[in-house]
Amino acid sequence: MIVDDLALSSKYASLHPRFKAAFDFLTTQSLENLSLGKHTIDGDNIFAIVVNEEAVPMLESTSQFECHNQYIDIQYVFGGVETIGYKHRATCVEPRGEYNAEKDVLFFEDAPDFFFKLYPGQFGIYFPDDVHAPMIGEGKIRKVVIKVLFQ
Repeated sequence: MIVDDLALSSKYASLHPRFKAAFDFLTTQSLENLSLGKHTIDGDNIFAIVVNEEAVPMLESTSQFECHNQYIDIQYVFGGVETIGYKHRATCVEPRGEYNAEKDVLFFEDAPDFFFKLYPGQFGIYFPDDVHAPMIGEGKIRKVVIKVLFQ
């Protein structure tokens, strides 16, 4: 997992061949004017989902404690304050059900090891080993979730 300010995103572009295009999208688009929902950047390799939703209580979010096998999430907050729960996948011991390949998600019953906040202008990168519980807080959270194909 990585957490930083979008202004410093260029230092992460070399971590994955698709990160530069993902960060270019975030830094060149007028995010306030993008319609909600999915935006294609590079077919199924990179796409963005614009979200403007009410935050949820901690227990509701942690009941959807998730990770992905196929995609890396880059989640950029541009409105509201989002709290995220985190735990490394190798330390999770209670999967809830089986991995859903169609939705690229595996849920866990485990509790997060810690919580942190993302403020407007900040992003989190969640790799397949990063189990996360997003959207915790109060009020609306406006963010862009960029899905980057891992392989």
